[in-house]
Amino acid sequence: MFSLAGADLVRFLFAVAALLAAAHVLGYIAERLAIPRVIGEVSAGLLLGPTVLGMWFPNAFHALFLGFSSEGSLFGFLSQLGLMLLMFHSGLKFQARFEASDLRIGAAIIAASTVLPFLAGWLLTMVWDPAPFLGPANQLTALKIVIAISIAVTSIPVISKIFADLGILHSRFAKVIVAVAVVHDILLWVALAVASSLVSSHGQVDAGVLLKSLGVTFGFLAACTVALPWMLRRVTSRRVNVLFRASFLGYFLLILLLISDIAGYLKVDVMYGALLAGVATKLTLPERLRERVEASTRDLSFSLFIPLYFAVVGLQLDLAHQFSVGFFLLYVLFATATQTLVVYGTCRAIRCDRLTSLNLAAAMNARGGPGIVLSTVAYSLGIINQNFFAILVMLALVTSWMAGSWLRWVIRRGERLMPGDEHLVIQRATPEPTDWVPGLETGQR
Repeated sequence: MFSLAGADLVRFLFAVAALLAAAHVLGYIAERLAIPRVIGEVSAGLLLGPTVLGMWFPNAFHALFLGFSSEGSLFGFLSQLGLMLLMFHSGLKFQARFEASDLRIGAAIIAASTVLPFLAGWLLTMVWDPAPFLGPANQLTALKIVIAISIAVTSIPVISKIFADLGILHSRFAKVIVAVAVVHDILLWVALAVASSLVSSHGQVDAGVLLKSLGVTFGFLAACTVALPWMLRRVTSRRVNVLFRASFLGYFLLILLLISDIAGYLKVDVMYGALLAGVATKLTLPERLRERVEASTRDLSFSLFIPLYFAVVGLQLDLAHQFSVGFFLLYVLFATATQTLVVYGTCRAIRCDRLTSLNLAAAMNARGGPGIVLSTVAYSLGIINQNFFAILVMLALVTSWMAGSWLRWVIRRGERLMPGDEHLVIQRATPEPTDWVPGLETGQR
């Protein structure tokens, strides 16, 4: 009943191994080429999926990934588990407090880069008919919300990884952007949760349905950021809390599963619940223990589940047959220009200099992981079709590449990212594993 036939298990494990190996190798190559790792991981799915392998060797593709009836479902489960861990990890980075000197900049960017690009995306749907990109749910209002979010969304994991690769994660600029991105994306996830609720309503969208969706979504947000941390602080360290005493990490993973499940039952969205579970954990624990949870989940998640998630995203893309290059280029131009103009104009209005304003605008354009999550959730809910799913994924990848390239160019020129970073000392990431292998030390590779 709960078993998998021996031949099917062997086939599935081989497919997982092939996909994981490709994700890590291409992710490593991408980093060596100064490209965000996520681009390499998605490229692994493109290489082994219908875009390349499926087009040239369709029998090999089907034998590898569709060899038995439940293989697709197994990959779907691994992918969703990776996505949950990614959202939980992103929630752990939640930062509601700014330094006093950065509060004005952060608040202005959050307000402008959330509201104005979202409105621009919504207005776009009034002059352009998005109906050809409707998914099987046939929910036009939800599709418009997804389009609006795609214009405004910013990547927390990718922009943090870019900063770490550049050695500037400790800079004032990086701290402002990461804090802004976390608050910014939580607000946009509220909008996606509303879209999810509209799909689950299965009926005509009216003011009552919309208000109910907003009420449930904001109520769940308040419960997870206020009531849940208050409760956890009082029960977590009690001697009678056998679960916490039995397993420190297992306890918080249980919270992740329960909050995600409650979000699903409320018809908000499971991944929104995973994000808020991370936020609640961050607000519950002192910094030392929060770092312990983050480190414990990061090692396994970013080695196995999260690379598989991004690779499976690539597996679902068929760029050879279901991708409109012309429309994609126009969409990238509109999304990038909108976010750039809004953030640059806002920063100039609060008296930031031109270069600082450009740097902040470039960083806020990196859509990366959250952009891919948006497309994945919208596609799984039936809000968008395969063609628009591919466009949103490629938008996330291209804008992340652009943001990283701009910031790298500024640093190489010796320019400061923003006031306060004039004498910034570059602090590179920790040495790679090969640096500790005899015979592979620096200069001998």
